[in-house]
Amino acid sequence: MFWQTSRFDIDLRQPRVMGIVNVTPDSFSDGGQHASTAAALRHCEQLLTQGAHILDIGGESTRPGSPAVPLAQELERVLPVLREAVKLGVPLSVDTYKPEVMQAALDEGADIVNDIWALRQGKAADVVAAHPRCGVCLMHMHRDPQTMQVAPMEGDVLPAVAAFLLDRARTLRELGVAASRIVLDPGIGFGKTVAQNFSLLARQPELGELGYPLLAGWSRKSSLGVVTGHEQPAARVVASVAASLLAVDRGARVVRVHDVRETVDALKVWQAMQPV
Repeated sequence: MFWQTSRFDIDLRQPRVMGIVNVTPDSFSDGGQHASTAAALRHCEQLLTQGAHILDIGGESTRPGSPAVPLAQELERVLPVLREAVKLGVPLSVDTYKPEVMQAALDEGADIVNDIWALRQGKAADVVAAHPRCGVCLMHMHRDPQTMQVAPMEGDVLPAVAAFLLDRARTLRELGVAASRIVLDPGIGFGKTVAQNFSLLARQPELGELGYPLLAGWSRKSSLGVVTGHEQPAARVVASVAASLLAVDRGARVVRVHDVRETVDALKVWQAMQPV
């Protein structure tokens, strides 16, 4: 099982850790810490030292209630980091929903488009389809970042999440995108209640039956804060690692995390007990 991307075929036979690089002043977890280009690049290098396999660079916060960032500002944040990060020799993902940012990032050598809107904004799907190789992660989100937690989904969410992801994947396939380029993300915390998020984790193998690799993004999410009582995201490291490990054990092939070293160590323990 490989994830085809612009420059790399990523081997997903073993779980891969995607390190988060927020080039934003207002991320819910580490806003402002890596907002400058130099700080972001230092963070990229640190995450690679800690064992990250993929870097996910984003210039707009998508925390609940976050305002949209103007296109020019997002480009100013992301592109200088990408231009330098491509020299690191590892797969680079750009976390954006704007087609213009996708195109500019791919032109700079980005390998993956990671889109919370699953390519539903403007010509986003056409940008990805026009590229000969880039990888893409399609995420489920209910409503939008401004309203998703004001009026979250109701009832059993798994059928709706599965149907949405399968539909978006089919749309891309119809545009000529190979299945090997597509990864799916159920969108933990994006318009779901705490109980619904944990239901998606418990029933994650059902999403694996859709036929595409899964990415899980549990890192420091508010649902972990609810069950542990930790209000500050930075205090949710242990819970984040536990959730990522559970996601991998239920079939996720990529985990998107802030705490790379801790997640990598936990996965080494998990891998040690797997059949040879």
